Amino acid sequence: MTQEDTLDAALRPVAGERATARIDGDRASIILDVTGLDQPSRDELERRVRVAAESVAGIATVRIAQTSQRIVRTLIAVASGKGGVGKSTVSASLAIGLHRLGRKVGLVDADIYGPSQPKLMGVEGSKPTARDKVLQPVPTPHGVPMLSMGQLVAPDQAIAWRGPMIAGALGQMLDGNWAAQDTLVIDLPPGTGDVQLTMVQKYRPSGAVIVSTPQDLALIDARRAIDLFVKAGVPIIGLIENMAGYACPSCGEISDPFGRGGAEAAAAELGIPFLGRIPLDIAIRTASDAGNAGETNAFAEVSQRVFDWIPKGG
Repeated sequence: MTQEDTLDAALRPVAGERATARIDGDRASIILDVTGLDQPSRDELERRVRVAAESVAGIATVRIAQTSQRIVRTLIAVASGKGGVGKSTVSASLAIGLHRLGRKVGLVDADIYGPSQPKLMGVEGSKPTARDKVLQPVPTPHGVPMLSMGQLVAPDQAIAWRGPMIAGALGQMLDGNWAAQDTLVIDLPPGTGDVQLTMVQKYRPSGAVIVSTPQDLALIDARRAIDLFVKAGVPIIGLIENMAGYACPSCGEISDPFGRGGAEAAAAELGIPFLGRIPLDIAIRTASDAGNAGETNAFAEVSQRVFDWIPKGG
């Protein structure tokens, strides 16, 4: 066995396929692929690789160069034309659903009017840290790290920011240290204002999911949100009809307080996919209030359809 074979054998249990080494005299030069690792993990891997290399007989000097490939992320914007349609609950549940299907998902809560993701994801009161001026996403019990506008201000404080400040905060969150996350679900505020314009102009979502309730008033506003993304050239992944149907827990009778089928009909008229209906279900409300968004099965079909939309390798 050559000395390089001995070195490779020492590095493999520590770094797997991440380390490529060559030896020149008594000096080992190692290229270390740290793609997808955060800074503490990179430092620890380099330390372990150095210890392993220095243990090989005949090596006096170890030089290590870190390299990484740029991760191309799929950005999924979740939008609505108006507030009160359950967009944040859909965003949280979609992020968790995609994670369960095998995507490495991060959640960005850009809803300046009601940043509720910390509560929905069970990390209320959490604050992100910054390293080298880069925000570090907060881990959640659901395996989906997140950053939220609600984590950047004091609790119960109104976010009375002008457009440039909002755009700057959105940029800080999207440019956070998302490490190996290949998908970011972005909970946008309702409407078609500064945050949406910054999103489509600067960060270019891979696609948009539109949330509406079945009644005509909500659908009018949903069409405006769709129009914004279409004009910007952002693909519409599909339309979700939320709060669609209520099953009485006592008698089981189904009623439709907000109507039924309006979003599906609108999707057909506009020529965009219909992703499914989410019922008006107390189990969803209870789970969300307890920080367990995504713990019901109502979102599984929607998540699967969005998962199938994401280009393979994207």
